[in-house]
Amino acid sequence: MTYQNSLTHLKAKLAGQCTSLLRNTGEPGGGRRGLTLIFVLLTGIALGAGIGVGSTLHLRTELAEQQRRVQADRREAQRELNALAARLGELQAEANRLNALGERLTRVGQLQDGEFDFTRPVGVGGHDGAVRDMPRVELEAGMDALSAQFQASGQQLAVLESLLFNRQLDLNSVPSREPISDSYITSGYGGRADPILGGTQFHKGIDFEADVGDPVLAVADGVVSFSGDRPGYGNTVEIDHGNGYVTRYAHNSRLSRQVGQLVRAGQEIAKAGSTGRSTGAHVHFEVWENGRVVNPHQFLRRASVRRG
Repeated sequence: MTYQNSLTHLKAKLAGQCTSLLRNTGEPGGGRRGLTLIFVLLTGIALGAGIGVGSTLHLRTELAEQQRRVQADRREAQRELNALAARLGELQAEANRLNALGERLTRVGQLQDGEFDFTRPVGVGGHDGAVRDMPRVELEAGMDALSAQFQASGQQLAVLESLLFNRQLDLNSVPSREPISDSYITSGYGGRADPILGGTQFHKGIDFEADVGDPVLAVADGVVSFSGDRPGYGNTVEIDHGNGYVTRYAHNSRLSRQVGQLVRAGQEIAKAGSTGRSTGAHVHFEVWENGRVVNPHQFLRRASVRRG
């Protein structure tokens, strides 16, 4: 039974007693005595009602205070959750950046497909044991440590990317492919019989079989340092690769590049032909290192190794 119900029951009981006293006021001497008892009873009812109202107001005040504290705790917990969610978003962004950087390094480093799969979750595990709730302080400390680890890994990967990129630039600027596709060597480097006058002659380059109009390709990245006619070579293109190497492509029917243009390995620089001192369409290819002509065969072997 609640406090309010008890108070109502008491009021009803006192009211019944008052009625009974009023009935007895007609008896000799009962009037004054009855009025006195009625006054006492009414005073008790009034005091009881006052105490009940005060207790009710006190309970309501306590309940409102408890609700206010609960709402404040909820708001504080939500603020903490929002802060943790923001920190988690930062860590996810850092992880995505590291994954993208790792994928670039995989491509630049020419790693085999599947050797580093940055989209596949890593396997984890552990022994059976009791699991406890993680305190907020411990969670924040773990997130701080993970963030520091991400930053250190990112710096290391950035340095590695720079080294690999510079290495790739060096490789791209070294002659490492043939100047024409799907061809073969018709005359090698070194001493040979002169094809026009007879006798012996030192051949400074390599001749590749070609048809008139076949695309002649740059063997490495560089800048066109000469494009025009050279005595004996006919229409010639020369490319400076910026590392002491210069390559020469001669006897072309048409030149596709001008002096000063940047070219990439594999890009067309001319059309094959038979201009200059030549007996038929072919591509004459020379490699110069620090002003001295060298055997192009070593670069062709390097190209075969890289393709293999």
